[in-house]
Amino acid sequence: MLNGTSGLVKLILSVLFFPMFFQTAFIDFAWGNFDPSWMMLTKRLFLLLPVLAIILGCWVTMACLLTVLIRQKRQEFLIALFITWWDLGKSIVSFWGGIFKFLFEFLASLLGLLKILALGLWSLIQEVLFLPFRLIRGISRNVVSSPVPWIAVFLTIFWCLVEAVIFTYVTTPLVVDTFSNITGEQLTVAFVRIPLFIFLLFIVLGSYAVLSTMVDAVKTKNISAILGIGVIEIVTLFVEVVFLYREFVDSLVPWFAQYSENFQLGIFWTLALSIFVWFGIRSLSWFLFASHGTPTMMSIIQGKGVQIISSGDNARNKVLVSTSEFMNKIKQDSAWFQRKGDELLTAIMLPPLQVIAAAINFCTLLITSKHLFELPFKNMDEIKKSTVLIESIAPKAKKARSV
Repeated sequence: MLNGTSGLVKLILSVLFFPMFFQTAFIDFAWGNFDPSWMMLTKRLFLLLPVLAIILGCWVTMACLLTVLIRQKRQEFLIALFITWWDLGKSIVSFWGGIFKFLFEFLASLLGLLKILALGLWSLIQEVLFLPFRLIRGISRNVVSSPVPWIAVFLTIFWCLVEAVIFTYVTTPLVVDTFSNITGEQLTVAFVRIPLFIFLLFIVLGSYAVLSTMVDAVKTKNISAILGIGVIEIVTLFVEVVFLYREFVDSLVPWFAQYSENFQLGIFWTLALSIFVWFGIRSLSWFLFASHGTPTMMSIIQGKGVQIISSGDNARNKVLVSTSEFMNKIKQDSAWFQRKGDELLTAIMLPPLQVIAAAINFCTLLITSKHLFELPFKNMDEIKKSTVLIESIAPKAKKARSV
């Protein structure tokens, strides 16, 4: 366009259209079409938008300078033009800094997310790994703090199982021989042991039940009950001594015979030792745990129940506290995600919007002698709605619509 002119006209046109001398080179350089991929992306990211805004600012500036002659308040207009360029420069610098700020906040948010995931995974692993130990600890606390003698109950049951196992092992040959002679068939040991174990377990448990009832009758000084239960206890003693403890003592006879010659124990001493063993075992086990465990077991069997001080309120409070802490943790994490999302959105949107807003301010300055946007933007809330912007730039139109 300038080739066909010369002299003063060419000079004037050169001044008026001076952006044409560099805008193509600037755009080509910012576009970086023939550069390596990483450099091309870097130029387009950091330079393309500022270059376009600068070129637009140059064109609008020339238009503004042409209208200075016909404007009122020329001095204020020129100052506003210089301030617009100052805002554009700050916006470009803020745009470049905003990119690095966004990358930094993105990495920080990513690290925070990884930290939350790692802590959540570690908490889940701890919950799974330490769940059995917490259950054992909870059961132990309940057992220790409970007024019900659960330890005595467990020891009583355990001791009854031990006695039943020992007597099953000792009496199995006798029972097999007896039933084989009665039925005329040879019974196997495996066939006899399981029902024999169950039978002997009930006998041992019944022995402790009779002893517990005997003690209660003595405490209440109920003579008739003492005599009746005493007869039952003697029968129980006879049955256990003859059928169980006698076999246990007979199994020890070979051991006695090793240390004496012509050893003959005899039925009297066999029964006496059996009664002595019965009395010793029953006394030790009774005073150690059975005196407390047997009444509780009988109350449960009889359906009377046991007295338990409810710790439901404490447990419920602990559950509520744990649930509340868990829900608060979820709420905190959700609030953190929302806050970080807003911060990342602000960090990625504000820098380019400030450059665009600075470029738009050139256009509104040309048309209305006023800036549309107040720069710099500090957050997304400062970017007003379109209707508010229109009303702020054209208050007369607003008044006309109201009328």
